[in-house]
Amino acid sequence: MPADVTTPYRVIYGDTDQMGVVYYANYLRLFEIGRNEWIRGSGSAYTRFEDAGLFLPVAEASIRYQRSARYDDLLAIHCWLANLKGASLRFEYEIRRDTETLATGMTRHALVDADGRPQRWPPPLKILVKEWQAQLEDQADG
Repeated sequence: MPADVTTPYRVIYGDTDQMGVVYYANYLRLFEIGRNEWIRGSGSAYTRFEDAGLFLPVAEASIRYQRSARYDDLLAIHCWLANLKGASLRFEYEIRRDTETLATGMTRHALVDADGRPQRWPPPLKILVKEWQAQLEDQADG
C-alpha cells in the first residue's frame, strides 16, 4: 500500500499560458494525475469504482502556489491519502521541481452514485477502504 506515490510529469506547451508559465488551473490536472497513480499504486483503479456504479467527484479543492512551473520542466507530483471518513476521503499533493516546492494542495472527494447521492462503501470496495484506513493508521503510528 503506497503512503506517498510520486509521478514524474514533463510540462507540455499546452499546459502553459502565453508567458510559458503553467496556467494556474492546470495544477488541478496535475493533482488528478497524482491521485490516479496513487489509486493505481494501491492495487486498484478508478474504474473499479465506476464498475460498481460509484464515483468520487471533487467536493473541495485548494492550492497554494509558491513558485511557477514552466514549459519543459520535469515535475514530481507527490500524492498521498490524508484522511478517510465515512463516504469521503482527502488527498494531499506537493508539486516539486528538483528540490523546490512549486505548489501544495488537497482535494476532498465524496462517494456518490450516478445520480450524485452520497453512498456508503459497498462490500467489495469496503475491503479496499479498510486497507487504506490501515495505511493511515500505520502512518500515524510511524
